[in-house]
Amino acid sequence: MTRTFIIESGQKPTENQLREIEEAQKSPIIFDEDCKELSPAMMKAFKSAVVQQNRKKKA
Repeated sequence: MTRTFIIESGQKPTENQLREIEEAQKSPIIFDEDCKELSPAMMKAFKSAVVQQNRKKKA
């Protein structure tokens, strides 16, 4: 399950949010047929797409 926290500029996360994040960091990533592990080439393409998307958001 994925949980998303939106923290506005200057806002601090709550203790509960920090605790959930710390617990999530300890959980292993489980890959399956619907979500396969990315190859190094696919990871590079994904990172490139994220960089480009972030540039568009800042512009």
